[in-house]
Amino acid sequence: MFYQQLQQHFLKISHLQHAQAICSWDQASMMPDGGNDARSAAMAELSVLIHQQTTASHLGDWLSAAAQEPLSADEQASLAAMKRRWKQATQLPQDLVQAQSLANSACEHAWREQRNNNDWNGFKPNLKKVVELVREEARIRAADAGLRPYDAMLELYEPGVTSAQLDALFADVKTWLPEFIQRADDIQSQKKVIVPEGPFAIEQQKELGIAAMKLLGFDFTHGRLDVSTHPFCGGVPTDVRITTRYDESDFMKALLGVIHETGHARYEQNLPKAWAGLPVGEARSMGVHESQSLFFEMQLARSPEFTQLLAPLARRIFQREQDPAFTNDNLYCFNTRMKRGYIRVDADELTYPAHVILRYEIERALVEGDIEVDDIPALWNEKMQAYLGLSTERGSDQNNYRNGCMQDIHWPCGAFGYFPSYTLGAMYAAQEFAAAQRSIPQLSEKIAQGDLAPLFNWLQTHIWNQGSLLSTNDLIAAATGEPLNARYFKAHLQRRYLNEA
Repeated sequence: MFYQQLQQHFLKISHLQHAQAICSWDQASMMPDGGNDARSAAMAELSVLIHQQTTASHLGDWLSAAAQEPLSADEQASLAAMKRRWKQATQLPQDLVQAQSLANSACEHAWREQRNNNDWNGFKPNLKKVVELVREEARIRAADAGLRPYDAMLELYEPGVTSAQLDALFADVKTWLPEFIQRADDIQSQKKVIVPEGPFAIEQQKELGIAAMKLLGFDFTHGRLDVSTHPFCGGVPTDVRITTRYDESDFMKALLGVIHETGHARYEQNLPKAWAGLPVGEARSMGVHESQSLFFEMQLARSPEFTQLLAPLARRIFQREQDPAFTNDNLYCFNTRMKRGYIRVDADELTYPAHVILRYEIERALVEGDIEVDDIPALWNEKMQAYLGLSTERGSDQNNYRNGCMQDIHWPCGAFGYFPSYTLGAMYAAQEFAAAQRSIPQLSEKIAQGDLAPLFNWLQTHIWNQGSLLSTNDLIAAATGEPLNARYFKAHLQRRYLNEA
């Protein structure tokens, strides 16, 4: 009886979260600038209502009582997910939740124009307020859970993962990644790749993106594609909103962004319907979520087999049937070029971990109070030079802030602790793809023929339909036969970029 009451209560909360998600998507993609103050106030009010419902005084008693009821294994997992959500919510006072919602909305909205204008001085005051509140949140959560402040924030995105574990994992990556990057540079310098020349009309790019989404099984009766400053996947499982941004000189940026977000969307659209609206029916962690987007973008879309499907679409839509840049082989080489660059979302999969490690190290120090917002640009430049040999100092070829520490949406909206999910996700994705190859006979041939159903069925069974019934470690072990093992990621990069079996 108490478990059923909890179910009904959390379903009500999910309805409020539904409204919040669509309001957030609209704010980032459709809302006129003049609507921001009123929208921010409305979203802050929604945040307070959700917080009030999630911290209702009777929930603790209901959770304790439900634990004594005869529940199935899945219901016990559902109860555990509710308790975790309740515990996280009760850690924070209502006034902090409201203050964060207002500060994050103001910072994110202003960031869109400030980033375009390279206005670090205008951005700093807003970011300082966000960081001040994040530190307060981290302090409260850390005291309650007996964790370091940054680890308390990590727990929101990657339950069970600590900065000590990440330090060890990333330290290992840094021992071999610089060598891999240099060797890939040497190999590629001896290959001729034809760069597709624009302009590529935005309407044609959109048509290609939608064609790719259809190929990847996106359900357009439960989602749509739009434009925003920073690509993202939002909305709710029954109404998934993904966005991209277009560059008329390079159609691949938008296309791969669409494919990346489609990976997120397919996960959301295929979460277990039986648990819809409940915490246990949500994605397991952001690392698992990123594993799906990177599975689609890196493991699948950049493969030679999938390129055989994308290239004819691109040739037809852009009317480049005779353009040598649009041959299957050339587009594959173009899509797997390793190039040191400033922008994380445009990075190849070999240099991508360097972008993540840089952000992880800075945001950890920021949350822990070891550095201040004013220190970010210099640290960013120092680490970019150390990890990728690039300078973001003013006066260099690239503009310091816009293409440096102001490029991501995560810090403006208060998402500190998220960045490690990207590299964890890349590692999970490589391990998942290796397991799928072992499980599905002649998978490469099937992909090249456009028969993607076996691969999607594997993901549906082992990842999507599991929701949060299992811990991340148990989910990955059940899907692949072992817990996270970074050797699959390293081996994948060796095969694709260093031509090593």
